[in-house]
Amino acid sequence: MAGRLALVTGGTRGIGRAISEALRDAGYKVVANYGGNEEAAKKFTEETGIPAEKFDVSDFEACKAAVAKIAAEHGPVEVVVNNAGITRDGTMHKMSPEQWQAVIDTNLTSCFNLSRCVIESMRAQGFGRIVNIGSINGQAGQYGQVNYAAAKSGIHGFTKALAQEGAAKNITVNAVAPGYVETDMVRAVPANVLEKIVAKIPVGRLGEAEEIARGVLFLVADEAGFITGSTLSINGGQHMY
Repeated sequence: MAGRLALVTGGTRGIGRAISEALRDAGYKVVANYGGNEEAAKKFTEETGIPAEKFDVSDFEACKAAVAKIAAEHGPVEVVVNNAGITRDGTMHKMSPEQWQAVIDTNLTSCFNLSRCVIESMRAQGFGRIVNIGSINGQAGQYGQVNYAAAKSGIHGFTKALAQEGAAKNITVNAVAPGYVETDMVRAVPANVLEKIVAKIPVGRLGEAEEIARGVLFLVADEAGFITGSTLSINGGQHMY
């Protein structure tokens, strides 16, 4: 696995950053995607030594151009971690079409975009690893998140279907479904709500981003070639699915 090139979307913050750093520490060449804050991305690269590429994962042409640029500068992408995600929460009777579409495009369509852009080269090489980051809320649902739950649930079906297509070419496709992890997104939850969430987690705490990263490392390894179409739930026992 040493020297294989990995692309991590949403790879400069939170769970994505932990995945990028874990892959780097395991000997992978890593490129992290980001969508917005250039100053934060520059700081990330200075701190980690990992190059960061800005492009919109919900835009197919932007993904196509970015993958071509990365391949020209670093070599063909052999590992993709589709981690980019956003929330636009609201109950159905208040949710706008824009809130729905933004989450579907960023969280689910991005998995198609990046996978489509790398699948031909992976097939030609006879090797590929794709890991899609789902969610406990895509498995169990969540009040006020019909858009997010639909997108993340779609990731699980996408993973199983693409796994069947890639298997004969040594391309594995798996998903990781994190529970509640201590990230900026979770820290933004009101304290009284967060208390109730933690009370439902059997291990009695939030997860750590590094724990999700270890699951990704396991699935992308060369030795994980017999694992495909699977969803690895890392949620402290909150939802056993």
